[in-house]
Amino acid sequence: MQNFTTYKSRAEEAAQKKKSGKYNCAQAIACTYCDFTGMSEEDIKNAVQAFGVGMGTLDATCGALIGAGMVLGLINKDRNKTVKDVRELVTEFKKRNKSITCKDLKGIESGTVLRECNDCVKDAAEFLETILNRAESE
Repeated sequence: MQNFTTYKSRAEEAAQKKKSGKYNCAQAIACTYCDFTGMSEEDIKNAVQAFGVGMGTLDATCGALIGAGMVLGLINKDRNKTVKDVRELVTEFKKRNKSITCKDLKGIESGTVLRECNDCVKDAAEFLETILNRAESE
């Protein structure tokens, strides 16, 4: 694994990928951090293609969280550590945004947007980076 702390935050890069229209939320996160996973950007983009728009376009779990979880799994290679890290990631995301469900975040049923997709991508990247930075210092 590369030394994460030598890089500036990639949250804006991930958000720009999402904004470009060439990446869904899961792809924007996974591709931004693919160099830590041992996978090429093309391979990881294909691996997570079904997880945009709330997992399979079903407006379920936010794709940015799924992408971050996949990155953690590929980096950790340890189920227990990955589950612990993903739980932290999801907990922090939910504290900030009040939901982890795409349809709630986008306000599909309520009419009230809790968080725009680009901001969800930035948030997931921020929380992922916190976990990666902590792992580097342990």
